[in-house]
Amino acid sequence: MWNDTKLTRLLGIDLPIVQGPFGGKISSTDLAAIVSNSGGLGSYGCQPFYANEIIAISEEIREKTNKPFNLNLWVKSQDDNIGDFNELTLREVTQLFQPYFNEAGIEPPPFPLHDSPSFENQIEAIFAIRPAVFSFVYGIPTVDILEKCRQLNIKTVGAATTLDEAIAIENSGIDAVVATGFDAGGHRVSFLNKAEESLIGTFSLIPQIADHVRIPVIAAGGIADYRGVRAAFSLGADAVQIGTAFLATQESGASQTYRQKLFSVEARYTTLTKIFTGRLSRAIKNRLTEELKDYQEQLAPYPFQGKIVGKLGAYPANTESDPELKSFWSGQAASILKFHRAKDLIENIITEMATFE
Repeated sequence: MWNDTKLTRLLGIDLPIVQGPFGGKISSTDLAAIVSNSGGLGSYGCQPFYANEIIAISEEIREKTNKPFNLNLWVKSQDDNIGDFNELTLREVTQLFQPYFNEAGIEPPPFPLHDSPSFENQIEAIFAIRPAVFSFVYGIPTVDILEKCRQLNIKTVGAATTLDEAIAIENSGIDAVVATGFDAGGHRVSFLNKAEESLIGTFSLIPQIADHVRIPVIAAGGIADYRGVRAAFSLGADAVQIGTAFLATQESGASQTYRQKLFSVEARYTTLTKIFTGRLSRAIKNRLTEELKDYQEQLAPYPFQGKIVGKLGAYPANTESDPELKSFWSGQAASILKFHRAKDLIENIITEMATFE
């Protein structure tokens, strides 16, 4: 049976389908609950939130499902060079964006920029909530954190963009690994080498990792329908993580404009860019990504770059701003999207996969 795998047995779920966790406040409790109630693993991207907010979100999910769900955090919540960022460097970066601020009639953000939630703050919420699954990107939590997760019976899932990262994840005692290829939408979550040096396609990465680790392998990137699921399993995956196809459904936290963009011809054309956050991510091309593509190394570190473009309304949660300045994160398989409801997507995968057994 295609749905009886190492991951389903590990997590006690019925389907080896994981909903990708979305940052940028576009996750939704409705979508997480629907995926979990359907037998998969619903997820919520908690990266933008403080611990008290994460606890409130989790309580809302639990009101909608009694099945396992996943909370996701970023282990590395600041870039290494953030200490070098000062008023002068802020002025240098904002000069690049000044024409866009002028067009919008908006003043650039003043120095100092506001802080963002830290991983150290957020992890306390994970311990308080005790979700069935805690997944993370941009590194590996400390030994103490992983041990506490084991004591609390929280299964852990790390993300790897290379074989070396997957091996490091297994060696740390983490329960499962997401093999995330460069086809995936959103951030490239590399942590051993630069993201630009870790660009391996999903269907090259899956068998490399499957051949070298014993923990369950979750394939992510470019999987938007049953054909991607079937291919991932044939290459050694134990589950799939589907992001863009779930993001496009009406139950996600994406705006109607965002969902329309994912179903449009424009979604055929994505790019890897640092413009929106200072970290490399895959998004649909637009005026901002194309006009500033030669300035990737002159941006502010994460999370300050996001606070600069955030003033322009660059994030999907801001529904009123110019679409040509927005970050519409999307994977490379968006042009094959078909389903507007999460249940329809899941049921189609179940039906089509059954024909191959």
